[in-house]
Amino acid sequence: MLIRLIGLVTIEPDGAPPRHLSSAQAQVAFARLLIERNGGTDRDQLAETVWPEGLPDTWASALRSLVSRVRTFVSTPQDQPGVIPLVAQSGRYLLRVPQDAAVDVECAEIAVAEASEAYAEGAFAVAQQLAAGAVSNLRGSFLPSHEGEWVNAMREQLEELRLKALETASLASSALGDEHHALRYAEEAVRRAPFRESAYRCRMAAHTRAGNRAEALRSYQQLREVLAEELGIDPAPETEAAYLELLRTPEPRPALRSFTCLDPVLMGVFEVDHRAPAPRPCSLADHGCVTHPVRSSPAA
Repeated sequence: MLIRLIGLVTIEPDGAPPRHLSSAQAQVAFARLLIERNGGTDRDQLAETVWPEGLPDTWASALRSLVSRVRTFVSTPQDQPGVIPLVAQSGRYLLRVPQDAAVDVECAEIAVAEASEAYAEGAFAVAQQLAAGAVSNLRGSFLPSHEGEWVNAMREQLEELRLKALETASLASSALGDEHHALRYAEEAVRRAPFRESAYRCRMAAHTRAGNRAEALRSYQQLREVLAEELGIDPAPETEAAYLELLRTPEPRPALRSFTCLDPVLMGVFEVDHRAPAPRPCSLADHGCVTHPVRSSPAA
């Protein structure tokens, strides 16, 4: 079973059609209950999450109705008799899902951690695959139809996770010589976080790996200007160190062109014109050149 919280809230049971939760209030309630399922969710906190602008007068009954809708959403024919997937206990709600259920945001978090570890160990192909998978899982918005303190905090956490995935995918791609994806992931990270120095360093590394030191230096200058104009600060020492290393690295010389085939235009210079008569060979004799005899000088 796969449960998606990014984009449209969906449960995708094995071998059965996916089920969607259309109500915005039910979506946010389900999301918090799912993420906090290990310890349960306080009833009052859940109500404040559903109604962040203030609780309605009849919020207690409205919350019970909402919880009932979520309970129906998570219930399946495979549930064991007498086992209720969502229960109220001591002022808290406890959501139970199958142990083999996978949640997209949780899978992404695990993948990013494993990708970072793989990259540190030099397993760049594994790091690239894991990080790219996390980026894919995090495509889309988290509860786009809802606002509130808890939702905004979750969005910030997921955005940080997305940026880490993009940076790891970029660095791993650079290490593998995959210049296209290295730059693509780095550019997206810079676009999503224009003040994030680590994203710029990834872009500098991608350009450097592609042999384009000028673009790498230009990326540093862009970061320096953005930080100075918007935040009034200089780049961090780690970024400065990357920049100085770029300056110390000699500009790569352009590779000499290797001609694997003959250029017909150039080769035309060396073609023999068969229409012109071939010159007669010169052979030397005692009286000079037989073909081109030496004329005697007139007598003085």
